[in-house]
Amino acid sequence: MTSLFDRRHDALPGRANPVLPHPRPHTVLGTPIAGPWPDGARVLYLAMGCFWGAEEIFWAVPGVISTAAGYMGGTTPNPTYEEVCSGRTGHAETVQVVYDPAVVGEEALLRTFWERHDPTSGMRQGNDVGTQYRSALYWTMPEQEAAVRATAHVYGAALAAAGYDAITTELAAASQAGPFYYAEDYHQQYLHKNPHGYRCHATTGLPFPATQAPA
Repeated sequence: MTSLFDRRHDALPGRANPVLPHPRPHTVLGTPIAGPWPDGARVLYLAMGCFWGAEEIFWAVPGVISTAAGYMGGTTPNPTYEEVCSGRTGHAETVQVVYDPAVVGEEALLRTFWERHDPTSGMRQGNDVGTQYRSALYWTMPEQEAAVRATAHVYGAALAAAGYDAITTELAAASQAGPFYYAEDYHQQYLHKNPHGYRCHATTGLPFPATQAPA
């Protein structure tokens, strides 16, 4: 559960330049998706299947300053969507969540993460199958790591008690997982631009145990 995805020896070469060199402001929140952000803002990276639906979930959370769709946890530099979907870059479809910890804490964000997808399903979410759809959490500071590990323990125990398989979520520091590469512009806030677009929210249906949530 804690090791990085086994990066392929035959990974695609990628390119030197980003596929989104000049990210536009967030279509919903009006904030920069690539910074600068207010002093004290924190960044957490979450992968929970198709990043369209995942990003939509988190931009609606009070206290979230900005979100962005991208690729993380792989080898190929500056991958395209088609390359990630080939399974030869090692990346997961990932959402960058920038938030104000004075308004929303790590535990609240992580409860949403655990509840809104199936963290036991390995390299898939629902009918979406492939390495890019794996569950992952990449933290940027020690406080986030502590919250990630604590909530994973609590939710894992609840899943086991309910008869579910073990959590397969990849847990790693962002520095270990590698760069976050912004996805192409049409992926950013996709479901705001396409309200009737595809959403994959495979879940276990098991709520996070409120009485056991970390303080």
